[in-house]
Amino acid sequence: MRILNVTETYAPFLEFGGPPVKVRALSEALAGRGHQVTVLTADWGLEKRLQTPEEKIAAERSPFGWRRNENGVQAIYIPTWLRYRRVSWNPAIKRYCRARLQNFDLVHIFGLYDLLGPPVAAASRKRGLPYVLEPIGMFVPIVRSLWLKRMYHAIWGGRLLDGARAVVATSEREAEELVAGGVARPRVVLRRNGVEVPGSWPEKGAFRKAHGISLEEKLVLFLGRLSAKKSPDLLLRAFAQLSGRSAGIPMKLVFAGPDESGEESKLGELAAQLGVRAKVQFVGPVFGENKWAAYRDADVFVLPSQNENFGNTAAEAVAAGTPAIVTEQCGIAPLLADEAGLAVHHNAAALSEALERVLLDPELRERFAAGCTRVTSRLGWEEPVREMETLYATLASRQ
Repeated sequence: MRILNVTETYAPFLEFGGPPVKVRALSEALAGRGHQVTVLTADWGLEKRLQTPEEKIAAERSPFGWRRNENGVQAIYIPTWLRYRRVSWNPAIKRYCRARLQNFDLVHIFGLYDLLGPPVAAASRKRGLPYVLEPIGMFVPIVRSLWLKRMYHAIWGGRLLDGARAVVATSEREAEELVAGGVARPRVVLRRNGVEVPGSWPEKGAFRKAHGISLEEKLVLFLGRLSAKKSPDLLLRAFAQLSGRSAGIPMKLVFAGPDESGEESKLGELAAQLGVRAKVQFVGPVFGENKWAAYRDADVFVLPSQNENFGNTAAEAVAAGTPAIVTEQCGIAPLLADEAGLAVHHNAAALSEALERVLLDPELRERFAAGCTRVTSRLGWEEPVREMETLYATLASRQ
């Protein structure tokens, strides 16, 4: 099949979190199964990345922007004229659709609240080309610019959703949100995310050594965007409560991830107010081997989100053998609860109690460490890729 994946962000721009990682994993796996896969995405400064020696990437000019081939997948980076946070305006998208859309059997659009998906969906509807929509957890607006998101749905979102032959949810929780929002249940396809483990693991202790964290300290890790939606402040309050109850036990809370809307500064001020600023460390974004080193060295990983369609970072932590604590609002919660970690209510007291259990109960930690191996065996990409392949084939054959 000839598949076009449309996404606002794609590799090498991994600082945008889970979406580019997910789309790359699906695209490369489908290409490995013999399909022709093209990724259409916005250009967030690829030329500058090409000039950075440590990136080790190559690309060439095309009629529609930079073109890059990696692991069997061709990515087209449409020139960006304007940008606002994670939204870009790319006028050449319509020209690309007029010239190239007839070359595909099916389109898969990832994400909402951007300006790439709607024009591709409109062009697909005009041609009668089937497209799949995957909201990647954005269907229910949680924080920030709520009036803009409502306007988006009124202008583009409604037609984008209505025209999709299938809408992909990555957890039962997200599927329920879609149905409650008016998407017919037969159109909702449930497909979890997967996790890619590295071919080799970084040396144990490498992350602690790089950031001056002793082996005696209990290390609590938050890894992801410092976004209000992910509730890093809730984790900070829970950590402060535990620190107050366990004054004699050395511990460190590490926030690893890109700052969003000045969240790091707010967290620093809150840590000072709570009296734990010396125990809190911000290390910025970590990728590749450094990311896996952080997971490996943590005693527990925490994802305290208000709403998370899946929770890729929790899956990665578990794959590294580190127990995870997630809130019940995370789609991955049923897959790891009481086997590779804990799922708790979205409040500081519950989170603080869970931290205490995992950090200070050696038997529980040992049981969860064993459970990490079992859970990881069920979180590979093979099954999700086969499910997408089957869905695509069904829709393309109907066409």
